Amino acid sequence: MIVFPNCKINLGLSIAGKRADGYHDLQTVFYPLPLQDVLEVVRQQDPAKGMQFTLSGLPVDGDPADNLCVRAWQLLQRDFPQLPPVQMHLHKAIPMGAGLGGGSADGAFALKLLNEKFQLGLTTDQLLDYALQLGSDCPFFIINKPCIASGRGEQLQPIPLDLSSFAVLLVHPPIHINTGWAFSQITPVDKRKPVAEIIQQPVYTWKKELVNDFEGPVCRQYPAMQTIKDKLYEAGAAYASMTGSGSCFFGIFPKNHLPEAISFEGDYKLYRIQAI
Repeated sequence: MIVFPNCKINLGLSIAGKRADGYHDLQTVFYPLPLQDVLEVVRQQDPAKGMQFTLSGLPVDGDPADNLCVRAWQLLQRDFPQLPPVQMHLHKAIPMGAGLGGGSADGAFALKLLNEKFQLGLTTDQLLDYALQLGSDCPFFIINKPCIASGRGEQLQPIPLDLSSFAVLLVHPPIHINTGWAFSQITPVDKRKPVAEIIQQPVYTWKKELVNDFEGPVCRQYPAMQTIKDKLYEAGAAYASMTGSGSCFFGIFPKNHLPEAISFEGDYKLYRIQAI
């Protein structure tokens, strides 16, 4: 059985403050995009070999045994001992450490795939609970529709947000942003227009009001990041922003008006997404 975990972008990202549990309260809109990994699961033919996990495509940091796909199988197998060993292969196309949620998507899609393939009978609410055990962004990919996210990202409210008349250009620079450092640079602002309100306005008004709080400190530390945003607007973007804590930027353009090319110095990767 094969599924195609997709990425997301953040439309606005407002950090309200740090919580007693060490997480931060935030508000953002998660919006899914069809830049996809490929995840295949088959039943292990030789159960004595146990669960096996392999990777291809873009490099993935860390021990494969800690991959969220593996952890998803382990979570379910703990509660469903009848879940058999599987062979799982993940082909990565979504860049890692870019703020696109690719790893979270992989874990959430693994939960959904295993539930369907082995008829575990889990409800959406149960899948959301398992996904939250994998990570704060994972529950979104169970729903996988535009959502207002609050709390630490796990409180999700689907919203009617239609961007079908637009297209997206993703720009992934060769810069790694440490998430812990990024959070340490944030000065929370309490009184401002909510992301949920701004997102209902026309896209062309977002430029002045829809803010990712990480963007300012990241661009001050890495001036090349500001250059990405400037070039997206110069190329005709209706709205441009960083997603998550970086390092990927995106530009929202009128459909069929994506720029053919934007030049950057260095190993920048561009992804043109016509259908969103």
